[in-house]
Amino acid sequence: MTVLTTALAVNGDRLNQHIDQLAELGRLPHGGIRRLAFSPEDCQARQRVRQWMEQAGMKVRVDAAGNMIGRYAGQQTKLSAIATGSHIDTVPAGGRYDGVLGVLAGIEAVQSLHEQGLRLDHPLEVIVFSDEESSMIGSRAIAGAVKGEAIYHPEQGTSIQACLDAVGGDWSRILSARRSREDMAAFVELHVEQGSVLDSKGYEIGVVDGVVGMNRYAITITGVPNHAGTTPMDMRHDALVAAAQVTLAVQAIALEQPSRPVATVGSLNVSPNAANIVPGRVELTVDMRDLSQDCLDDMTYQLSRHLQAIAAKTRTDIDMTPILKVKPSPAATSIKSVIREVCQDLGFSAHALPSRAGHDAMEMGHITDMGMIFVPSHAGISHSDQEYTSPEQCTQGATVLLHTLVRLDQVYS
Repeated sequence: MTVLTTALAVNGDRLNQHIDQLAELGRLPHGGIRRLAFSPEDCQARQRVRQWMEQAGMKVRVDAAGNMIGRYAGQQTKLSAIATGSHIDTVPAGGRYDGVLGVLAGIEAVQSLHEQGLRLDHPLEVIVFSDEESSMIGSRAIAGAVKGEAIYHPEQGTSIQACLDAVGGDWSRILSARRSREDMAAFVELHVEQGSVLDSKGYEIGVVDGVVGMNRYAITITGVPNHAGTTPMDMRHDALVAAAQVTLAVQAIALEQPSRPVATVGSLNVSPNAANIVPGRVELTVDMRDLSQDCLDDMTYQLSRHLQAIAAKTRTDIDMTPILKVKPSPAATSIKSVIREVCQDLGFSAHALPSRAGHDAMEMGHITDMGMIFVPSHAGISHSDQEYTSPEQCTQGATVLLHTLVRLDQVYS
């Protein structure tokens, strides 16, 4: 069907009221939110969201991975779904917008269509992904990345089997949650940026180029612990001096790449960690992120070369062990183009940028066309009780999402 998108509008007051109401579930005394996946607070929030989905005309189901999926039927029964959504679980002391905005804006978009008696050709789905903040089991299961391995959930202190039971999932059927392009034509996630680019540059909407890949390594540097007063400088095997050089090398490697990746030494453990002992052992982590897998591979190669040189120079032994490798997930050109066109037609300023944080959209991009819409985060703050995106900005993001979904209905027809 053809829908005159300029005549469509979300109810911004209702959207922001829903955000406020969900923020009451798991609220901490200082104002932050603790709504860990599979906790009683998470289950309460799921029930509230289910009610809103049903009020918007959706039929709701929970898959084996605990994902709650609201489906708004389309006019053409044989077409695959156009999906949106995010998560409602939080970090131990999080904010009210991370994930929540994407879920509630998706519901609001469907309700706007429902109230006007409109249905697209494609069915629309709004997905509440389970446990985004920890295991990402919901989106990973949909993408076919869960192979049935047992998982212990550290936040809940129990097995993932028990966690899924609490929300209506079924670990024994986890593989049945897998989806594909045949039943999901496209996926679009609205999210707060969780960074400062849009806020600092004054843009209203971010058109995401993709979710970066990540290479993470554990590096162990072994030297010789010795007396700090009696060991001459030229006779030391100082593991911390080597670690300092590794840290600077990581920074230099990222700065030399034309695609502007990021690389971080984020954890450092020094032993014996005493004022009067030359450090004999340092354990550190290196996290590298970029949209280009070729860039990540080259940075890894450069890091390996630097480690060899530093080990020889400092007379230490340096070992590097991979601990995480996530492939980049580029956004589909077709979806990015639609988001930009929507912003231009609605008069919203837009800026292209990558997502350097992981999202459920990252996994969706491995099975179907994926796109993301960002709205500003005040001062770039997230995972904090200081996380803030204004009601106007939330409404703008939901408006762009609604119009994007409507236009994608034609693109994928």
